[in-house]
Amino acid sequence: MNPHHHSPVTAPGVELRQYGAIEETDLHDFHQIVLGLDGSMEMTVGGVGERIDQCSAWLIPAGARHDYAGIGENRQLVLDLPAASLAVPERLFNAARAVRIDPAFAALVRQIAQRAVLAGAATSVSSATSASPPASLPQNDEMRARRFHWDASARLCAAMLSQTGIAGNDAFDAAAGLDFARIDRWLRAHLAQPLRIADLAAHCGFGMRRFHQLFIEAFGETPHRYLQRLRLDTAVTLLADPRHTLADIALEVGFGDQSAFTHAFTRRFGLAPGQWRALPH
Repeated sequence: MNPHHHSPVTAPGVELRQYGAIEETDLHDFHQIVLGLDGSMEMTVGGVGERIDQCSAWLIPAGARHDYAGIGENRQLVLDLPAASLAVPERLFNAARAVRIDPAFAALVRQIAQRAVLAGAATSVSSATSASPPASLPQNDEMRARRFHWDASARLCAAMLSQTGIAGNDAFDAAAGLDFARIDRWLRAHLAQPLRIADLAAHCGFGMRRFHQLFIEAFGETPHRYLQRLRLDTAVTLLADPRHTLADIALEVGFGDQSAFTHAFTRRFGLAPGQWRALPH
C-alpha cells in the first residue's frame, strides 16, 4: 500500500480524527503524536504494533512509515510537529514508541479535543493531512485557528514531557547519559531566571563542555536557543489567561522587560503579544 503524501508543514497542528477500519499507510516529514481519546485503533511502526486507547499514545518520528486502522467508533487527537517549531527535544523522537499517559494528561487531551471541535479542527477522513488552517480561510479566522494550534500544541508537548519516566527507561537515553525530560522540566521551572549553563550541568552531573555537547545531541540545538523557544511557547499559553498582564508574562518567561518580550514574540509569530491576545475567540 502506498503511503499518503502531505504538503509541507511549517507550524504545529492539532486535529481531532476518526480512523476507518481499512488499514492505511502513512509517511510524513514531521514528527507526530497520536493520542487516544475514544474507542481504540491499531498502529504499527517498524513492525511493532500497539493498540491506542484513552490511556496511551504513539510517538512517530518524521520519516517513519506507519500502518493504522480504527477499531469500531473511535476518536484520536493528533499533534503534528514540524522541525524547529515547538521546543521539543529531538531525542524524544529517536524511535517510534507507544507510551502510557497519566490521568491528568488524559484530561488535558479531552479538554483540547473539545476546543478542537469549536475551532473546526476535526475530520473523519483517515487519510487526513496536517491540521494547519487552509489558506482560503478569512484572515481573522486563519489567525484564530493558528493561535489555537500553537496554544494546544504547546500545552500537549509540555504535558508529554512532564510524564515521569518518558525518557529514563529508554536504552538510547541511558547510553547518552542525559535525561532530556528531566532537563526540560528543570528549564520550565526556572524560566524567569537567567540560564546558567554551569548550574544546569551540575544539576545533571556533568562538566560544562560535556554537558553542552550532550545537550545539542539530545535537543537538536544549544541550551540558549532551546530555552528561547521554550520561553515563547510558554508565553503563548499564558496569553490565553487575561489575568496575566503582558508585563507579568514577560517577566514570568524570563525577558528583562515587556519591550524585549514583544520584539522576540513578534519576530517568531508575526504578531505582537497584544495582537495575539486580541484575536476573537
